[in-house]
Amino acid sequence: MTERRAILSGSTFEEQIGYARAVVDGDWVHVSGTTGFDYATMTISDDVVEQAEQCLRNIEAALTEAGCTFADVVRVRYLLPDRADFEPCWPTLRRVFGEVRPAATMLVCGLADPRMRIEIEVYARCARALA
Repeated sequence: MTERRAILSGSTFEEQIGYARAVVDGDWVHVSGTTGFDYATMTISDDVVEQAEQCLRNIEAALTEAGCTFADVVRVRYLLPDRADFEPCWPTLRRVFGEVRPAATMLVCGLADPRMRIEIEVYARCARALA
């Protein structure tokens, strides 16, 4: 039987809504849609690029706790309320994923809080995830 474990970030949203930042299920790590909130202070920048950078720091923390890195990411989804905000984020996203080349999709949609300008979700496959 495959072991499953939840990874929590300390975000108040996880408790209020009832979800985990990530779930490790066998070799797979499913990281929830992650926004640009700094979970230690529950603050968020107005700048979309700074939000993207914070999203990636939050995701990296979950992957690290799971025993993975960005190199293990096989799928990424970008969700943005305004499509014009995506291109300014490309250099930041390319810095992290440019060598990895995961499958990727960008969707334009509403997010839970009007301060949120980008949300990033990833899936990683990592044999070390349950080690």
